Amino acid sequence: MKMTKLLSAGLTTMLVACAPTVPVDPHPEPNKEFDIQGPVLVYMSTVDEAYLFTQVEDGELYLKGEAPSTGFDVQIDPNKTFQTISGSGASFTDSSAYLINQVLSKEDKDELMIKLFDKEVGIGLSFIRQPMGASDFARDFYTYNDMPKGQTDETLQSFSIDHDRVDIIPLLQEALSINPDIKIMASPWSAPGWMKTTDALIGGQLKPQYYPVYGEYFAKFIQAYKEEGIDIFAITPQNEPLYVPVHYSGLGMNASQQTQFIKNGLVPAFKDAGLEPKILIYDHNWDRKDYPLDVLKAIPELVDGVAWHVYGGNVSAMSDVKREFPDHDVYFTEASGGEWVPPFEQAFLGAIKTGIDVFRNHSKTYVMWNFALDENNGPVVPGFGRSTVRGMVTVNQQTGELTYNLDYYALAHFSKFTQTNAIRIDSSKAEGNFTSVAFLNPDNSINLVVYNMANQARNALIHLNNQTIVVPMQGKAVATLTFKIVESVK
Repeated sequence: MKMTKLLSAGLTTMLVACAPTVPVDPHPEPNKEFDIQGPVLVYMSTVDEAYLFTQVEDGELYLKGEAPSTGFDVQIDPNKTFQTISGSGASFTDSSAYLINQVLSKEDKDELMIKLFDKEVGIGLSFIRQPMGASDFARDFYTYNDMPKGQTDETLQSFSIDHDRVDIIPLLQEALSINPDIKIMASPWSAPGWMKTTDALIGGQLKPQYYPVYGEYFAKFIQAYKEEGIDIFAITPQNEPLYVPVHYSGLGMNASQQTQFIKNGLVPAFKDAGLEPKILIYDHNWDRKDYPLDVLKAIPELVDGVAWHVYGGNVSAMSDVKREFPDHDVYFTEASGGEWVPPFEQAFLGAIKTGIDVFRNHSKTYVMWNFALDENNGPVVPGFGRSTVRGMVTVNQQTGELTYNLDYYALAHFSKFTQTNAIRIDSSKAEGNFTSVAFLNPDNSINLVVYNMANQARNALIHLNNQTIVVPMQGKAVATLTFKIVESVK
């Protein structure tokens, strides 16, 4: 089996006979028939290759009836379409941005940014979730309008994004220069302390009297970023509003409070400023679908969708809420790997399974947490303690060494060949045996991710109309296939 590792070099292709290109409607009419048009590219991650994202040149295309019959069958149906895809990515936390922008050498930083965001050489990430102020992964506590304890600033005269101009904004600007299609979502961990019941970034709730002022704070943030050439596509009112941490910035906000803040703070402020970012509610785990349902029932016309995290409940909650509110979008906005799941096999395959599951449950995005952390899984805010979280890459602060972690290669399967405004199409899913997810791109190409969940090696038999692509897969292997389709000529 001939393999070419995807590192920083360009890609080679496996050629299959090409047919003339016939444009495919991105939302095809039902019951159209399609043929596969080469080349067919196959990328594989296996335990033998340490789950790298590796090109394999032995996928074969057969006419129906001529293909081997042993293996598992994946049926693709471009006639059955679902959500439009916004992309995959992670977050430039304060810690990540510092490590990439200041600790890495310029050569390694430039290489990393290309590998993260470039579609040809890298994996083409196209969605960034940007913390508004300090999270747990920051070198210190901060917001954009901090005041001495006991003082307030209701006119926001002291508002400033200067902190972000050092590391975060330069990296966002560089990412956008590499991939202009990147969408950026912003989420706060805490309001400025003087707006809260604790007068501190740790703990507390937002005082109702400051709903309008905090709405203006969001508007000022979006305007300040826009002046730096960075458009904010969407916001969430609060990161994990049902969890109030005791060691880092946080803010409790129940469903009723979030509803009132959106209604009386965010929406009026955005309207006055002429801003129209998408408002995504909740931004927390699958185990409390009652929260987004309560907000959607109260103010469906004021919000655009729901953001979800991985750390509790079942992924089907996203579909449950979507079923009740089909006009509101689904975004999956945080999944972090860490020492609680053993690498490589269990952690890598868990990341793959999560990605397939969230897309199959209507998410427009698959977003991990930190782009980079150091050899101690930090830096973290003072008093946090020992972190067990893994970044997409590791930047060793002692040596400056850059290591690409399994999360990078997991995201590659979903991001490299899924274009902006791709549409998820139907593909077979057989829990416990194999699972898959497929996307139809605007250029008529398909990106299909297949995971052989069995321990034994098997053929993946991918069927479209009267053609079958055969891909030999090891046990517990993951394959990404990309190829174009054309409307059948009868």
